[in-house]
Amino acid sequence: MADIDRQSGSPLPADSLVTLTHVIYALHAFTVVTGLLTPALIVTAFLTGWPSIIAVILNYLKRDEARGTFLESHFRWQIRTFWFALLWVVIAWLLVFTLFGIPIAFSIFAITGLWVLYRITRGWLRLNDREAMPL
Repeated sequence: MADIDRQSGSPLPADSLVTLTHVIYALHAFTVVTGLLTPALIVTAFLTGWPSIIAVILNYLKRDEARGTFLESHFRWQIRTFWFALLWVVIAWLLVFTLFGIPIAFSIFAITGLWVLYRITRGWLRLNDREAMPL
């Protein structure tokens, strides 16, 4: 029988799944740091870097195991971070093709990069405290 969290009443995830979730955050964080330390933007490194792509694939492969636990919200948080960042990058690239949209596009790239950095940091800190992410 699975252990139950006394505060939320939901089942506790296996320690190996918690460790994997830390690894997934670490993969995303590595890619973000790469974007900070190289000429690449944070968001483009996040969306095209192998560590983040591997992390999203792991999210999809393991999210059924996280279902019903506090980790389910972390997997959803990480997946949404990736796809919404991609959406904003596509919008920014569409704006690049218009003369007046270039400054707006660069602003979107920068803001999306900071947003990704925020979401990875906030998620990892809450995981470290064994707390679920808000919906």
